[in-house]
Amino acid sequence: MRSEIIGEKIILRKYEIGFAPLLFEAANESKGGEFSRWMPWCHENYTISESETFIESLKEKWQNGEVFGFAIFNAKTNEFLGGTGLNQPSKIHKFYNLGYWVRVSRQNRGISSEATQFLAKSAFEDLPINRIEILTAIENVPSQKAAEKSGATREGILRKRLVIGGRLHDAVMFSFIREDFGL
Repeated sequence: MRSEIIGEKIILRKYEIGFAPLLFEAANESKGGEFSRWMPWCHENYTISESETFIESLKEKWQNGEVFGFAIFNAKTNEFLGGTGLNQPSKIHKFYNLGYWVRVSRQNRGISSEATQFLAKSAFEDLPINRIEILTAIENVPSQKAAEKSGATREGILRKRLVIGGRLHDAVMFSFIREDFGL
């Protein structure tokens, strides 16, 4: 998987340890409320050490093809906007899960949907996969809107599919297939 994906408005860069202060700053700004409800890793006492540990944990997972994690940056200002990535691969069925988040001060600007579309297209170009899945809790309407805006197909509701913050949720399944990108 390529380590950088360049768009007109955003750039996806493979996480590097130097991004830890940027990740911490974005998490610190965003923690609490609805954001932490859906991103429980971003809790009240989140530390820079957790940012460093997260980024360090990605190195081996990237090499093994388990996780491809990217930081999202503004292409013009180089501001850290959030993160996206591929995870939970199925080698047998040749698919990945795709997730995303954007810092609270930069939400509702199309960043998640653009990052999702770029990452999905690049993944189909770079990896021998047939499908990418996006799961969102049924109550997380903004995440569903981002998936829809990215061009992912809404497939249906999976009952009791996600555990987020220790709570069980029904989930909406979205997907991309290779043909969605003419590949």
